[in-house]
Amino acid sequence: MSSNIDWNDTIKKEVRALNDEDLGEVQEIANGHVLVQKGVIDKEKFSIPQDQAESYDGSILRFKVSKDEIIKKYAVNMAPASIEEQYASTTVIDSGGGSGGGIHLEENEATKRDAKDSLSPVTEGKLDAPNSTQDQTSIIKEPVTETKTIEVPVTHEEVTIDIAPPSGQTEPQTPVSSKESITIPVKKEEVEVIKTSYVKEEVSVKNRDTTETLEVSEEETIEKDNSSNSK
Repeated sequence: MSSNIDWNDTIKKEVRALNDEDLGEVQEIANGHVLVQKGVIDKEKFSIPQDQAESYDGSILRFKVSKDEIIKKYAVNMAPASIEEQYASTTVIDSGGGSGGGIHLEENEATKRDAKDSLSPVTEGKLDAPNSTQDQTSIIKEPVTETKTIEVPVTHEEVTIDIAPPSGQTEPQTPVSSKESITIPVKKEEVEVIKTSYVKEEVSVKNRDTTETLEVSEEETIEKDNSSNSK
């Protein structure tokens, strides 16, 4: 496609990269390369092989490679423009007399285009609060001592003495000559406490997801554009 391009007609015409990215203007065609320049004060120059050209419609010369690739492969290192060059590129000196004489500042098309392409990014912080997960929960059982009282019925034997008149069949006995002791055994029940363990209740532990909204506050720094244009 590059063989069908009238290269002499491309001088001072716009140049675009693969994704319609602005590369500036054609300055010169030499040794099989297209010398492209962008900017007036902060100049960028590229020496791009002619065979990388894709099309030319009479006003815009387009290349089939991206701007990043052109910067990496075909950028031309050059020294910064001097004060005289910067002044000469932005002024036109009229040597005529009368009211028409003096120095007039004049903006060319490249300067206007660079002013449009100059962007100043304004940054702002983004607050992010990732959720943290607790993967362990402890269940603690501890002994508690308490006193319980119960009523237990018990039985015991008691000795009672009844005095009654003798019956006719009772034979008389010789009276005792000394003190005599008679033992009568008696029985009683005693309470024995026995403690045994039993299952009183069961505790069921379940996990359940509960969503709640928490407010998180954090200071952040943002940029604010306070620039003003002076004419």
